[in-house]
Parts: sequence; structure tokens; C-alpha cells
Amino acid sequence: MFAVSAVRADKDDPLAALELGERPEPETPESWTTVQVRAASLNHHDLWSLRGVGLSADRLPMILGCDAAGVAEDGSEVIVHGVVGDPEAGGGDETLDPRRSLLSERWPGTFAERVRVPRRNLVPKPAALTFEQAACLPTAWLTAYRVLFDRAGLRPGQTVLVQGAGGGVATAAIALGRAAGVRVWVTSRSEAKRAAALELGADQAFESGQRLPERVDAVLESVGQATWAHSLRALRPGGTIVVVGATSGEAPSAELNRVFFLQLSVVGSTMGSREQLAALARFTEVSGVRPVIDRVLPLSRAREGFAAMAADELFGKVVFTP
Repeated sequence: MFAVSAVRADKDDPLAALELGERPEPETPESWTTVQVRAASLNHHDLWSLRGVGLSADRLPMILGCDAAGVAEDGSEVIVHGVVGDPEAGGGDETLDPRRSLLSERWPGTFAERVRVPRRNLVPKPAALTFEQAACLPTAWLTAYRVLFDRAGLRPGQTVLVQGAGGGVATAAIALGRAAGVRVWVTSRSEAKRAAALELGADQAFESGQRLPERVDAVLESVGQATWAHSLRALRPGGTIVVVGATSGEAPSAELNRVFFLQLSVVGSTMGSREQLAALARFTEVSGVRPVIDRVLPLSRAREGFAAMAADELFGKVVFTP
């Protein structure tokens, strides 16, 4: 079957580690089930995998991709939850399972014509969503959903600052927050991305590092070193910063005096549970919110999508269709 794979690790030129072509059907436990992939979305995780982060050399070559929507063996339309937990852990929140992995880390991923997953990882796809829209939910949109309504515990009328306006998590947070009555502020170095964020529903957009007119209740932090100091200074006393990534580096000054004196909460968050993915799918259905898609490409042109992500040229998600 045709697939997009990491064949080696190259931290300086990740696209050089990318290979498109025929791959054998994946070997997985017999209890797993096959999904015919109709759409799969690109995440920064896939780019990091090409750099060798989280993907060891002994697992190469590896089919990439965490997110997909498609058709199950019984003909039902489904969304694939990419977090694979220990089946003996007894259910619950898979993201807290110390033995968890993501598709494309230990098991072949979704950038292929077919993917095999545990049956418990399938969530019904709402009929109102296209396969392309549904494929955007399991990582970026699920991350934003968990941050806003679980880890930050935001309520209507409160304000969240989203660092970096153009990525999949950021655009999801804007759309979801607005639909739930949360005031969303964003930052970006790009004037075009700030304008696009306002058009999508952000209340205000600021240049990166710009002083804000007032302090916020929560910050969604995915950038790391470049924005950490600004994120801490943006919070009101008792506010919460939720860290979901560190794309610019992970060694900023902790500013512990500010953290304890203002009683700030620093919280980590990774994706979300299967139950939260199902709730997110229902939320999009009843609210009318839809994922922002930058471009849809056939899987045979996946390299173009990876290149656009590496160059930070996206506003929203890249979706591949086999």
C-alpha cells in the first residue's frame, strides 16, 4: 500500500528523511481492526519524528501520522484516536498511562491507505463533518479542547492568551473558545496571521511579546523559550499557564519568584482521552464549529505539506487524502 514514512532521522534537514512509496501491510496484534483511511492530518509531531525525536532508529522505517478519519470494517464512518494505551490498564484516561504511545511511534501511523488500531480507539464520525474536517480533531483540536475546558477550566467570559496564531492548536483554540463564550487573544509575528486570527473569531491579536491591555485568566503555551517570559507576565494573579509544547526550545528562565508570589499554576497537557475526543466531535456537531484547513493534498504530494509546516507557512491544518 502507498504510505509516507520516516526512513531515518535528520535533525537538520527533516524532509531528507521522508520517503513516499509502497509499504507492506502493517504487522499489528490480531485483535486490532483495519480502517480504510479517507483523510489524515499533519502535526508537528510528524516533523519531529523525522528529526528523530520520540522515534528510535530500531523502529525505522515507520509510517508517519497520528490522525485519521475513515471507514471501519463494518462500514461505519469513524475518527481514529491516536493514543494507544496498555489494554491491561483498565481504561480511563489513556494520556496518563505511562506505557502509552502514539500511532507512528511504536505502531505504523495513518499516512497510508489503511491503518490498524485497537477497536477501542475508534470514535463515531458525526455525519455533519467531512472526512477532511474529522481528521483534524484527534491531535490539534483535541489538545485545544482539553486545554480550554479541562486543564485551564475556562468559563464563558474569561480570557485566554494563545501564543502563536497560525498553527492547528491555535486555530482550534480560537474557534472552540469563541463558540464557548471564552474571549481569545492571540499573538503572532506575522501581520497576515494576526488578521486571519481576527477573522476566525479572536477578540484581539497582538505582536509577539507586545504588552497586553490587561492580564488574562489563562495562557495556552506551545512555543516555549521564545514566549515563556511574556506568558508568565500576561497572567493575572492565580492564573494558569498550560504547556502543550516547546517548539522554540525548552530551557527558559522559570521565574519562580513570579510563580509563587502571584500563585500561578503551571500545568502540562498532552492531547486528550478517547472520551474527550468523542465529546469534541459532538461539540463540533452541535455548535457548527469546523476545523480550519489550510490545504488538502493527495498523499502523493505529502512532501509539500511537510515543507509548508517546516517553513511556518500555514494557518490551520494540512490534510492528506490517500
